[in-house]
Amino acid sequence: MPIARETLLTFPCVFPLKVIGRNVVEFEGEVFSIVQKHVPDAQRGHITRRPSAANKYLALTVTFVADNQTQLDELYLELNRHELVLVTL
Repeated sequence: MPIARETLLTFPCVFPLKVIGRNVVEFEGEVFSIVQKHVPDAQRGHITRRPSAANKYLALTVTFVADNQTQLDELYLELNRHELVLVTL
């Protein structure tokens, strides 16, 4: 059973998740696939994209309603294990 910990968030809440990775074709689809596992109501229309100046990296912001801290923890863990993901914020 997960250990309860304090959070500054009040759930449910609108949550902007930023994920940065290499700007390759499959990056956005892989990130969205992982997000959808943890947030079934996530929609592609709620993703904003921002390429780096040299277009080598891509920052995605996925905005969704987070239900609880455990959901966010599990989502971050899975994203951070993915080989295309460099940073999550």
